Amino acid sequence: MNLIEIFSFVFVQRALLAGVLIAAVASILGVFLVLRRLSLIGDGLAHVTFGSVAFVLLVGFSPLYVTLAALPLVILSSLAILKLTRTRKIHGDAAIGIVSSIGIAAGILLASLSGGYSVDLLSYLFGNILTVNQNELILSFIVFLLVVSFVLIFYRDLFALTFDEELARSMGIKTKQINTVLFILTAVAAVLAMKVAGIMLVSAMLIIPPLTAMQLSVSFRLTIIFSVVFSILSVICGIIFSFLLNLPAGGTIVLFNVIFLLLIIATRRILPASR
Repeated sequence: MNLIEIFSFVFVQRALLAGVLIAAVASILGVFLVLRRLSLIGDGLAHVTFGSVAFVLLVGFSPLYVTLAALPLVILSSLAILKLTRTRKIHGDAAIGIVSSIGIAAGILLASLSGGYSVDLLSYLFGNILTVNQNELILSFIVFLLVVSFVLIFYRDLFALTFDEELARSMGIKTKQINTVLFILTAVAAVLAMKVAGIMLVSAMLIIPPLTAMQLSVSFRLTIIFSVVFSILSVICGIIFSFLLNLPAGGTIVLFNVIFLLLIIATRRILPASR
């Protein structure tokens, strides 16, 4: 089967479009999170997503609406992390750990109450981008527009906030409001990314592309752009190879993210040696 035949399937086209949109969202937000040492928030929210999905499946939601139903709980959890990080006695990593532990514990208990790990729950754990439905595609497009608009409008504020929050606050920047929006968008990105890479690998989509872009030592603006490029390339290559080789799409996408990171690191080491 060649590439033209692969992309002739509607479900592949929908998966590719949704994957590109979600990859762009995760990689943009990931740059700000990694530089602020909050990269593990993706892992923490992934655990909360597991608990949220287990809850909505236990309640009896249709699999078509699980993503939408899980969103409010994950958003509330992200705001809880933000609230905890504002207390001087609890650092960001500790706050993430607290909320993460609650999420995974709740997920295990709820899965047990529903009679064990069902096929639906397992599909969210490991992801299946080829099953993206129309609602999730529309939601991905809306979130993409929101994230791009947010970054473009508040770029200078986000730049200042990322490198020195105290200075940004003294400059009159509304750090509280911007942080709130950033954490809410990250929560939405984490929920959407679980369909691409699975709950187990959500954090990889937020962390690896920005880290790859940062290896290039370019400007902040170009770092965001390259992060998006590497993330989108990983999704495209991951979907193609997973389809051709009958591999799990989520794991294949993350593997390509890692490959690009290793290639950039290797290239940086080789080029100085060759001079």
